[in-house]
Amino acid sequence: MPFDFEATRGGGVRSGGGGGGGGGEMGVAMEDAVVIQVGKRPGEPSVITVNCPDETGLGCDICHSILEFGLCISRGDVSTDGQWCYLVYYVIPCSNSINIQWTNLKNRLLSLCPTFVIPFYPDLSRPRTSQFYLLKLFSPDRKGLLHDATQVLSELDLVIHRVKVSTTPDGRVLDLFFITDGMEQLHLKSRQEETINRLTDALGPCVSSEILPAEGFQQGFSSLSNEITEELFKSELSDSEFCSLPLSPDMKKLKKANVSFDNSLSPVHTLLQINCVDQKGLLYDILRTMKDCNIQVNYGRFMKDKKGFREVDLFIKQTDSKKVIDHQKQDSLSSRLKSEMLHPLRVMIVSRGPDTELLVANPVELSGKGRPRVFYDVTLALKLLGVCIFSAEIGRQSAGERQWEVYRFLLDESHEFPLTNSKTNRNHIVDRVRRTLMGW
Repeated sequence: MPFDFEATRGGGVRSGGGGGGGGGEMGVAMEDAVVIQVGKRPGEPSVITVNCPDETGLGCDICHSILEFGLCISRGDVSTDGQWCYLVYYVIPCSNSINIQWTNLKNRLLSLCPTFVIPFYPDLSRPRTSQFYLLKLFSPDRKGLLHDATQVLSELDLVIHRVKVSTTPDGRVLDLFFITDGMEQLHLKSRQEETINRLTDALGPCVSSEILPAEGFQQGFSSLSNEITEELFKSELSDSEFCSLPLSPDMKKLKKANVSFDNSLSPVHTLLQINCVDQKGLLYDILRTMKDCNIQVNYGRFMKDKKGFREVDLFIKQTDSKKVIDHQKQDSLSSRLKSEMLHPLRVMIVSRGPDTELLVANPVELSGKGRPRVFYDVTLALKLLGVCIFSAEIGRQSAGERQWEVYRFLLDESHEFPLTNSKTNRNHIVDRVRRTLMGW
């Protein structure tokens, strides 16, 4: 029997439909593995509690999903013995304009929990190959069109993997979205009709769209010049020719971070203490670094910000259950954390012949996952600036012994916001895009 989930303001998002909906290990029923207590008033954090068997990288995957649904983690507590975990996250919407899909989020988090299988929802904790689809969208061009379409897809739990945007001489635009369905239902006619109807309602009756299977889809690869590659993927923020203007005082905060190790407080764990500038994906960036570096987090606390900074305490150990004592390993982990926490996204503007191109890059997890909502945030920033996108592509590129997701936006020149000969406007775009991505 399918589950009927209901999200009530001020109440928990819980599963219904009969007598309990199945059971789990250690006496925890499936519906209690994930409980969401939605905030009663605007601005009040909602509380997400996860109580389920543990597995490597689960905390990272949960934070990835929370960020993907447009939520920021304001506070968190993590506890696990390696077999069972108890996670509590206090979350708030990244923006007041985001319509949080609490039911879909609960389903997604339940599907991540080991041993729990949700009817009519994919088991994301198991390796799988999602079906790719091609969404064709044909419409008269206007400012903000690409972001408005992206917002609809995001609310429908449809993940964008690649985009091709082309503008015709008669002022119309053809957007090609290569997508997957977080609910794995896009093969159903009803799901396709829902998607097309939602796009038409949001974008207007002049829009035409269709959804087709994208057989043989492969993630595209970007090809950048050596000069641009070196600048884009460098590990430090700098005042360079591509930034045009010096870093603002709050951007210089990104260079300030304290990472320390203490092996005196616990006989079996190393205490990792972090103090750094806040940004909306901070906990995700920390946990994905731990995951990729094979470091286990057994206990953790993510405290409220103090004047724009965060304090994080993590009790960690290596995969061989030993403490992190070696100073070389500590220095390596500290350097990696500072890079991933403070400089997780690279943003720059370059000239592409007579045109102006915006580049945004983020590292890809070893599991192959890219950072969520990057395309959403970039198109939002450009929409708010009134900058039109002539074409857009998403690809991947290897640099520095790792893979990166690269977003390329060819920007439209306008009299209101000239770009070709205006370093000030170019720098303004870089600053606005970076702030939106970081949640500032």
